[in-house]
Amino acid sequence: MAWGASLLVRRLPTPRRTFGLKRSSILAALLNACFLLIVSGGVAWEAIQRLQEPSDVVGGTVIIVALIGTVINSISAAMFFIGRKGDLNIRGAFLHLAADAVVSLAVIVSGVLIIFTKWNWIDPVMSLMVIVVIISGTWQLFQESANLILDAVPEAIAPLEVRGYLEQLQDVSEVHDLHIWAMSTTEICLTVHLVMPKGHPGDEFLQKVSHELHDRFDIKHPTIQVELGDSDRTCHLAPENVV
Repeated sequence: MAWGASLLVRRLPTPRRTFGLKRSSILAALLNACFLLIVSGGVAWEAIQRLQEPSDVVGGTVIIVALIGTVINSISAAMFFIGRKGDLNIRGAFLHLAADAVVSLAVIVSGVLIIFTKWNWIDPVMSLMVIVVIISGTWQLFQESANLILDAVPEAIAPLEVRGYLEQLQDVSEVHDLHIWAMSTTEICLTVHLVMPKGHPGDEFLQKVSHELHDRFDIKHPTIQVELGDSDRTCHLAPENVV
């Protein structure tokens, strides 16, 4: 899913999809988180059943298969390690692979313990411990991706700081209808109305503000509307409770 989304975000915009398919990376991150939580629930349910009715575990076979899984998933997760901080989609893939590696490692440990102790209940107990680790790491991914799907301000952005920067711009008397959201897991959009009674400042001003928003806040797609603030033609989007 992460790989597919990384291809879809490169699709060019169309008259119907004016942003292209950039949001597919957010959707992939959300689905990755959902799948991890669902699978974790399934493993937890199976572990509880095995605690109630322990079954024989072939320790040697378990260790060999899990060892192969640990190596493959660890190498795969390492390939996503660097990019996980800057891209929620990559983090989803990393967590998925890392979770698989942790599960395999836990299976190895349980297999060794079962060989020496013959305690089959170790397997489900280890499973429950692993589930706690996976859910604790996945829950934040789920929350962040769900927030981005709902057009919340990305975690890395401080909206009050952005507003403060815009309010201190020369000749700006008011800032309203400020919206900041994620177009993808790596691109942030902004729309805002700037009230400038002295008149439109020109394209150079808009370009300078756009560059500052990019350099300071990593906002790559700003749209700025300049208004003169005529008292008899107040913008209907000016009130804070209007979206």
